[in-house]
Amino acid sequence: MMRRIAGVELGGTKCIVVLADEQGRIAARDTIPTLDPAGTLAGIEAVLDGWWHDGGFEALGIASFGPLDLDRASLTYGNITSTAKPGWRDTPVAGRLAARYGVPLAFDTDVNGAAFAERRWGAGQGFDDLAYVTVGTGVGVGLIVNGRTTRGLGHCEAGHMRVARLPGAMWPGHCPYHGDCVEGLAAGPAIAACAGRDGATLSDEDPVWEQVVEALAQMSQALVSIAGPRRILFGGGVIVSRPVLIARIEARLRSLIGDYLKLPEADFVMAPGLGALAGPLGPIALALDVMGEDRL
Repeated sequence: MMRRIAGVELGGTKCIVVLADEQGRIAARDTIPTLDPAGTLAGIEAVLDGWWHDGGFEALGIASFGPLDLDRASLTYGNITSTAKPGWRDTPVAGRLAARYGVPLAFDTDVNGAAFAERRWGAGQGFDDLAYVTVGTGVGVGLIVNGRTTRGLGHCEAGHMRVARLPGAMWPGHCPYHGDCVEGLAAGPAIAACAGRDGATLSDEDPVWEQVVEALAQMSQALVSIAGPRRILFGGGVIVSRPVLIARIEARLRSLIGDYLKLPEADFVMAPGLGALAGPLGPIALALDVMGEDRL
């Protein structure tokens, strides 16, 4: 009999709550709008309570927008910390749900969850070193090194690294914290702010894409140089609506690296294998990992 695993993908606009088995087959799912913390978490608990009383579940995974406190020695472990989302700063998430259900619980970023899902069931299978990049409202990076997500001062925040600008670039960028970091140059709101209209209305030849490709390729070069992922997956709304960018990012990445590092000849920069399911399956993959259910 397949075991039941519950998962919560806590997003900035909506939360997806899923019930699945260890094969990644989703048995049930529900969507809760992300409003204030009290109402949102109560809505999530209502869904989980229903499953809990109708057969239960053996583990719970939470993959959340951040930044997050992932230091288990910290008094605020399991909290959303310095987010710009109104009302959510310093919100305890993991502790509240862990106390309610008393099952093994995994807590990590939404992009780390997606990276684990891709490693278990998608285009990252077979790789202990993998990067998952989502380019949408923001730029997030899930980074797996030697089979584990990176830690230290915090989780990976490569989307906020500063990169060299194209010659003559004067636009200051759109990130409220750093201006022209990768997110401030390549995320959906940055594209719209720079172009003066929604990126979806732009042609593939619009000059704004050169800025986007350059920022994402430089970030990818840094990831390769520091962590050595064997594959980089690019997803998120901007990439899904403009898949031609993937080939352009890879070409520029190879140009930046030159002959210094040897990259795989094919299938190095790719779209996620799970598509839109990488996010909802992320917390399931995290929960299986904390249970010791290694797929290898």
